[in-house]
Amino acid sequence: MTVRVLLADDDALLRAGVAVVLGTAEGIEVAGEAADGLQAVALCRSLGPDVVVMDVRMPGIDGIEATRRIVAAGFPTRVLVLTTFHHDEYVWGALQAGASGFLLKRASPERLIDAIHTLASGDALIDPAVTRELVGQFVTRSSAGRTESPESRRLAQLTGREREVLKLVAEGYSNAEIADLLTIAESTIKTHVKRILAKIDARDRAQAVVVAYRGGLM
Repeated sequence: MTVRVLLADDDALLRAGVAVVLGTAEGIEVAGEAADGLQAVALCRSLGPDVVVMDVRMPGIDGIEATRRIVAAGFPTRVLVLTTFHHDEYVWGALQAGASGFLLKRASPERLIDAIHTLASGDALIDPAVTRELVGQFVTRSSAGRTESPESRRLAQLTGREREVLKLVAEGYSNAEIADLLTIAESTIKTHVKRILAKIDARDRAQAVVVAYRGGLM
């Protein structure tokens, strides 16, 4: 299956560079380019890409609002947010808006290509280099003063093993890495993750991370 990708960034030079990288990748087609958030939403409607590689800082509406509109419209498109800095509050906003993953812009071409395939397959990806520091910082801020949250009640449904697996997911580990850490089969981890998502009513791993932090699991 060819993954059709839309590039959304107001930096034409950066878009061109990413387009060249993706153009040489097997199984990926650059379906279009957008210079701002409104154009990204419009092209999702007209082109129906599988994945949008979304910058967060753009004129008009930014990447967060564009992500929110894409998700709210029910488009099948998955959003991969690229960010420049570790401490970037925009990324937390993008996760809340429904993005399925994020990477640092300094990630290698191979990492970007793998991330696109991961999102297209229905999974989510959060760069472990920034997960705990970034998401933890802003979830703690937004959850301050709450004695009990809806997320904590959803987490109460999990078994001890499921909570353990979710903690590792929230720290950015892949299924294979979690399987190695817990010395159990990767297929078992996949089953645990599937059950966790169902119990906490999360669409994918990205939403599960949000629930884990907001619910006080981390």
